[in-house]
Amino acid sequence: MSLPVRFRLLQDVDNYCPDTLDLSLDSEAKAYWFKCFNRLVMKFEQQAAKSQHADPTAVDRAAQFRTYYLDQLQQLQQDKSGLTPKPLSIRDLLELNETSLRRFGFDDPWKEQKRVENKASIKKLSSRLQYIDQIVDTRTKWTEIIKGVLAGNMFDWGAQAVAQILENDANFGLEEALDQIQKRPWLIDCLDQWLDRTQEPAHQCATIFTDNSGIDIVLGILPLVRQLLIQKTKVLLCANIKPALNDITYDELQDLIKQCCTKCAIINEAYEQGRLQIFGNEQNGPCLDFRLLTAELCDEILKSDLLIIVGMARALHTNLNAKFTCETLKLAVVKNEWLAKRLGGETFSVICKYENI
Repeated sequence: MSLPVRFRLLQDVDNYCPDTLDLSLDSEAKAYWFKCFNRLVMKFEQQAAKSQHADPTAVDRAAQFRTYYLDQLQQLQQDKSGLTPKPLSIRDLLELNETSLRRFGFDDPWKEQKRVENKASIKKLSSRLQYIDQIVDTRTKWTEIIKGVLAGNMFDWGAQAVAQILENDANFGLEEALDQIQKRPWLIDCLDQWLDRTQEPAHQCATIFTDNSGIDIVLGILPLVRQLLIQKTKVLLCANIKPALNDITYDELQDLIKQCCTKCAIINEAYEQGRLQIFGNEQNGPCLDFRLLTAELCDEILKSDLLIIVGMARALHTNLNAKFTCETLKLAVVKNEWLAKRLGGETFSVICKYENI
């Protein structure tokens, strides 16, 4: 049974499906992603145990999580539903990871990691904003802001290629990420169209679906938010209520914005005046299914004439092909080699997809 869709900014509400790939219809993709998640579960087990190291039961519970999750994966992979297989997506596998962790008492294994990274990133916010402010040319400034969002999106502990970099190089920061991501032309490159749009009258209201904590939200997303606020665009920031990997949560985002208000008068004034607002969205994992948004949030977002969807899970695994009745900007770095090659690129290829109805 399909879920009720309340999100009226979709062009085709009745036939909306968030998922870019249906693994039940793509044997190559299915084989790869199940193999991928079978490997990743070891990392999730280690992180879960580490996050509760003071609890003597943590190691055993983490091992139970791994066993349970692998069993669930095996059942999904075998698919005994008959001649017509049920749709199966990467979103399902990511959500299974989160619900399985919670089943064994690991509500937020990356909580401390996120706290440390947020604190470190906030210290660098002022200098990042000053660097952007000294860029005089509008198109050049917007190019730097968009590149910053993309570079910030590299900091995803759920991506194996990135996790290896972060574990091996404690000094890997935004500047290093800017050097790491694909140089233009990008895999999907609508930057020039977006830059053209910035020369026109500003948007009335932009809704941004955020992704990771730390450098991503603080040094990537907030400079974008600030630039929109400067041009008098109201901004709605949306984050998951429940934890998912190292994604920032609604509660964490509220606290972080308050701290960042002390670093930037523009953000502070907009937050106090209600021109910058924060909302939680009802997702069970890092992906974005517009069918799960509450009616209240859908009503708030309906006022938007710009949607900005950030990250692999929200803008690539889901919603890459979704069409909306307002302008959309989908931004992500492809941090998976198999998926990058499937799309015709390489690891750390860039998705910058702007659609203007």
